[in-house]
Amino acid sequence: MSDKRKNIVVRFGLVYAFIVFLFLLIIYKMFVIQNIEGAKWLALAAKNQKTDIVVRPNRGNIYSWDSRLLASSIPTYYIYMDLRVPALHQDTGKLFLNNVDSVALCLSRFFNDKSKAEYKSMLMKGYRSGDAELQIYPEKISYAQLKEIKTFPLFRLGRNKSGLITKEMFRRVKPFGSLASRTIGDIYADETKGGKNGLELQFDSVLRGIPGLSTRQKVANSLQETVEVEPIDGRDVITTIDVDMQDIAERALLDGLVEFDAAIGYAVLMEANSGEVKAIVNMQRNGDGTYSENKNGVVSDMAEPGSTFKVVSLMAVLDDGKAKLSDSVETFNGHFKFGNRIMNDHNAERGGFGRITLAQAIYYSSNIGVSRIIEKAYGRNPSAFVDKLYEMKLNEPMNIEIPGAAKIRIRHPNDKSQYWSATTLPWMSIGYETQVPPIYTLAFYNSIANGGKLIRPYFVKAISRNGQIERSFTTEVINPAICKPSTLQEVRSCLLGVVEDKRGTGKTVKSDFVRIAGKSGTAQISQGKAGYKSGGTKHQVSFCGFFPYENPKYTLLVIMREPGKGSASGGHMSGSVFKRIAEEVMALHSSTHVSEYKGDSTLNVLKLPYCKNGFASDLSTVMNGLNIKVDAHDYRWIKTLTGDNSIAVEKMSNTRYKVPDMTGMGAKDAVYLAQSNGLTVRIQGRGKVITQNLKPGSTFKKGDILSLVLE
Repeated sequence: MSDKRKNIVVRFGLVYAFIVFLFLLIIYKMFVIQNIEGAKWLALAAKNQKTDIVVRPNRGNIYSWDSRLLASSIPTYYIYMDLRVPALHQDTGKLFLNNVDSVALCLSRFFNDKSKAEYKSMLMKGYRSGDAELQIYPEKISYAQLKEIKTFPLFRLGRNKSGLITKEMFRRVKPFGSLASRTIGDIYADETKGGKNGLELQFDSVLRGIPGLSTRQKVANSLQETVEVEPIDGRDVITTIDVDMQDIAERALLDGLVEFDAAIGYAVLMEANSGEVKAIVNMQRNGDGTYSENKNGVVSDMAEPGSTFKVVSLMAVLDDGKAKLSDSVETFNGHFKFGNRIMNDHNAERGGFGRITLAQAIYYSSNIGVSRIIEKAYGRNPSAFVDKLYEMKLNEPMNIEIPGAAKIRIRHPNDKSQYWSATTLPWMSIGYETQVPPIYTLAFYNSIANGGKLIRPYFVKAISRNGQIERSFTTEVINPAICKPSTLQEVRSCLLGVVEDKRGTGKTVKSDFVRIAGKSGTAQISQGKAGYKSGGTKHQVSFCGFFPYENPKYTLLVIMREPGKGSASGGHMSGSVFKRIAEEVMALHSSTHVSEYKGDSTLNVLKLPYCKNGFASDLSTVMNGLNIKVDAHDYRWIKTLTGDNSIAVEKMSNTRYKVPDMTGMGAKDAVYLAQSNGLTVRIQGRGKVITQNLKPGSTFKKGDILSLVLE
């Protein structure tokens, strides 16, 4: 009995001792973890800790009025290799060494920037040094390029075995290149900073969206990411811009700037009844002689408008009943003294206009004629003249939705902060001593076109999300009746006379296709305190008007500054651009169907159309619409040859970093192809490409300038 009890005590003692040992072991381990290995385990815990990660939303798109894409964000990628991954070092690096030649060859052929040997040397060097982030290619690549790279040997095995790493970036692209570029605006390189200028800045809060939130945690030796709060993508902005009209305006203005060697040019086209801006161009000459959009001068430029302002004076004096169009005024020999200053007419060297009517003073743009009429009407009370302009609400801010938009400045005699002299009224009446942004001049002339309503020009029609309109913008009337209906008719008839009178300053604007009414302007540009003649007289030439006269659809303003060729003339210079834009815009509205066109009467057959070189699918679309069979095969870019009975097609070579042959292409296709290959494009002229400065097939570097001449 005692033996059994003894055995039980022994066994219990052993169990007890074992438990005590385990307890002491746990205490020891706790001590070690807490005091000796604490830093190590805290670091490991930090690695596995959940981390809040901002999930960036997609920035909204910007569209034209008919839903053509003007600006969008597309993902781009940098590619790297982590040459430390275990799979690349197993079996003495068998996987890496067996594939390095193939990878080097594929990369060399794909990027065409290094030889196979150079790529292999780079990969081997990174492998031996255990590079954790070897950059394979220095530039960003597209998603399509990344997909192809992931099919290469080794890379097709996935990240854990190949070490291929990608870093996603976003790039804002404008599919139509420079068209309305400054108005659309830009964003910062770091997209999180948002819009930089233009509509991108004005509607940044709408476009950028709301970020989401995700958490990342290491589970079973792999990182798992869970979206906690879904991001809300930015909404889309639908503009009033018409891409076709924008293209017409830009090409016409560029050709005019080159023809007259002008430093700056603006053109803005507005729908008369709605106030929608359909086209806006802001061109400045660069140091290399090319032109680009560097600032939105149509809304921000503060300058004296010159003779286009004479129509404001005309409307005021007629509406107040202080003059009639038939009233005569003596302009003498083209020189007349107001106070201590002499005013000249543009034909003073030819003896002046003599005695003319008020209507003729507008037709011929007589400074003296207009100023003497205004001086007679308001000379004793200049405040009444300015009050009339204020009554028209010409001084009202228009709240243009482009950042940096300026406001009109019309001084008042009662404003003691500004000097008013005996010469201020006569010079103000002809467009000096006041600052008017071009967009305000356009709005005034538009009120004449649409029946007397002064309306705010606007650039955005709607805000949408997922194709559903959330907010719409409509016509905003600033003044429902800028003057009496009878006054409006008299002013309209004067603007028609400017174009259709044989001595009118806008006679070169007269068109055989569309009836145009408007007013020319030729003004000296003030150099500030240096005056008007410091460094030689510089001019601003302009033409503002509307068309067609009988039922105006559009109002258009064209301005060129500092023309270097020819005698400065708003009617001849800006007027020629105005006429071309008006004719081509009206051609867009032609209702004539292709079936109504007759063939060559001598052959009694329909001729095959001439086809430009370019994008194959566009040619196929047009030819299918004309029921003309063209076999473009599976080509992407093509050259065409129109024969008597057929249109022949051959494939156009398009090799990366080789200059494409642009000859025979239209501007849009040429610009798109060149820019997609990394070239910077400068175009001159209209029609099809006839010459290019870089030889087709030659090698180029990204960013090289390709100059194209179109005819």
